[in-house]
Amino acid sequence: MSEDVKEAGIGTAQVSKSLMVFSGRSNPQLSQSIARALRCDLGNVETDSFANGEIYARYKQSVRGADVFIIQSIASSNVGSVNDALMELLIMADAAKRASARSVTAVVTHFGYSRQDKKSAAREPITAKLVANMLTVAGVTRLITVDLHQGQIQGFFDQPVNHLTALPIFASYFLQKGLSNICVVSPDVGRAKAAKKLADLLDADLAVMAKSRPGHNRAEISTVIGDVNGKTCILNDDMIDTGGSITAGITALKDKGAERVFISATHGLFSGQAYERIEKADVEEVIVCDTVPVPDKHLTGKIRVVSVAPLLAQAIANVFNEASVSELFDPDFAL
Repeated sequence: MSEDVKEAGIGTAQVSKSLMVFSGRSNPQLSQSIARALRCDLGNVETDSFANGEIYARYKQSVRGADVFIIQSIASSNVGSVNDALMELLIMADAAKRASARSVTAVVTHFGYSRQDKKSAAREPITAKLVANMLTVAGVTRLITVDLHQGQIQGFFDQPVNHLTALPIFASYFLQKGLSNICVVSPDVGRAKAAKKLADLLDADLAVMAKSRPGHNRAEISTVIGDVNGKTCILNDDMIDTGGSITAGITALKDKGAERVFISATHGLFSGQAYERIEKADVEEVIVCDTVPVPDKHLTGKIRVVSVAPLLAQAIANVFNEASVSELFDPDFAL
C-alpha cells in the first residue's frame, strides 16, 4: 500500500512517506491475511534459492524513501529450514537498506533461536542475542514480534521492539466456547506471569507446574502447584516443539484429577513426533496461532488455529502512522 502523508514542507516541495509491506517465503498465508487487514497489496519482491542452497532476494519495485515492513517467521516451513528463513530475512533487510528505504521493520511472527537467551552451562552461545545482532547489522530499524520466549530478549536490541501478545486472542476463543470451572495452568514458573494474565482475562483459577529438563526435547513434571481436581484446565505456553512438555503436562493434570484439558500455545512448531503425540494425548483441543504455518492435513484432528493477522496489521498501521502501539500490549485489546 502506498499512502501519501504530509511530513514536512521544503519550499514549495512536499516530502511524503509511503508504506510498503513485503513477505518472505516462510509464512505467505499470514502475510496475505495481514495485507488484507491493511487493505493493501503485498509488495513485489523476488526470492529464490540457488542450486547450492544460497538465497537470493531482489525488490522488483522502488523502495526508496519508503517505510518497509518485512513479514517473516524464523521457523521451518515447506520451503526451507529455520536457518533458510533467518537468512532470507537478513538478505531482504539488507537489500531494502541498500535500496535506500527510509526504515526497515522486521515483522518476525516467530523469533527463532529465542530459547537460548542466556548461558545455562559453560561454553554455550546466546543465540537470541546473536540473531538480534545480525538483524541490526542487516539494516533492521525496528522489530515487531509476538510472544518472545523471554521478554528480556527485547533488551538485546538497541532499536525499538514492539512485543505483542496473543493472550487476548486465546481468551476470546475460550470465552466463545463458554467453558466453566476453568483453571489456567503454567507449564513452569517462568511462564506463570503470562498464565496469570490469561487467568485474569478468563476470570479463572491459576496453577503452576514445576518442570525440569534432563536433556534437549525432554521434560519432566515433578509437581502441580494449585487445585486442578475436577476443573477444565487450559495449559498455556509460548510454543510447542516436539510436544514432549505438553504431553507430560497433560498426564500430570489428569493424574491430579483434571476433568478436561485444553492447550494454548502461540507458536506451533510441531517438530518430530509432535502430531502423533498430540493425537494420542488425552487433550480435547490444541489451539495455536498462525505465526508458524500448520499444514492443512494436520487441521482435521485436535489442532485449531487462530489468527494474529488483525493484531499485527494494527501494529504495522500504528507504527507507520506514528501512533501509540502500547494499547496493543494490553491484554484487553482483543476483548
